[in-house]
Amino acid sequence: MVRLDKIVTKAGDGGKTRLATGEPVSKASARVEAYGAVDEANSAIGVARLHTSADAVLDPILERVQNDLFDLGADLATPHADDLKFEPLRIQASQTDRLEREVEELNEKLAPLTSFILPGGTPAAAHLHVARAIARRAERAIVALRDVDASVSEETVKFANRLSDLLFVAARYANDEGRADLLWKPGANR
Repeated sequence: MVRLDKIVTKAGDGGKTRLATGEPVSKASARVEAYGAVDEANSAIGVARLHTSADAVLDPILERVQNDLFDLGADLATPHADDLKFEPLRIQASQTDRLEREVEELNEKLAPLTSFILPGGTPAAAHLHVARAIARRAERAIVALRDVDASVSEETVKFANRLSDLLFVAARYANDEGRADLLWKPGANR
């Protein structure tokens, strides 16, 4: 269990932070960038949930996703090593599989797309689109980390990819099951 007694430590004032292993790294490292982007996506989902709390289908999904994003952050903050003195928390295929199932369940309620969608619509949908864009950035950051550290699991990349899919479908669902989607009209303002 995590215990945080002191929040202001001043330990990061020199531009360094510590990973879950205790190893000091630059706050600008690819690893910190990856789990930082995951944290941003989680925060954006939290804002979206201000507008989904009454939705008995969508809000529990988003709550589970937020918890899984802490798992993902813990995974990314713990480099793979043979000599760890603790069992690291790793994203599991079952978590990615659950996201896939929830994407399909939400998508079944939606009409097929006839155009790209402009981010917006209801407040919940607009915030979910912001979360989706941040989740895509987190996915890119995880891939960039994997490019410099081959031990980063493929499951983290898969999970991040399914997350943005889920947030896209969730935004459509929050737009009156797609009826309030704002469609792109190519070349409309020429």
